Amino acid sequence: MDAKLNQSRLSSDAPSKAPSRKRKTAFRFVQELKEELKKVSWTTKEELRLSTKIVIGAIFLFGLGIYLFDLVIKGALDFIALIVHFLFG
Repeated sequence: MDAKLNQSRLSSDAPSKAPSRKRKTAFRFVQELKEELKKVSWTTKEELRLSTKIVIGAIFLFGLGIYLFDLVIKGALDFIALIVHFLFG
């Protein structure tokens, strides 16, 4: 009986050569990730360049619009300040 117990203890103490469950899950995740990335519709260089030019142009136009709007507001406030200064000294 002792020999049987020792054998079972020795076999369970030995490290198993089978990959752990976490390793299998991680490997499966990486494989699925690769498969999904193959399905992605990637943009071409031309599309990327055109999109970049559009974004830069839009940013420039919005910045110019904000600058002009700021000039108009500044001019209006300066005009109001001039009138108040003229009326009340």
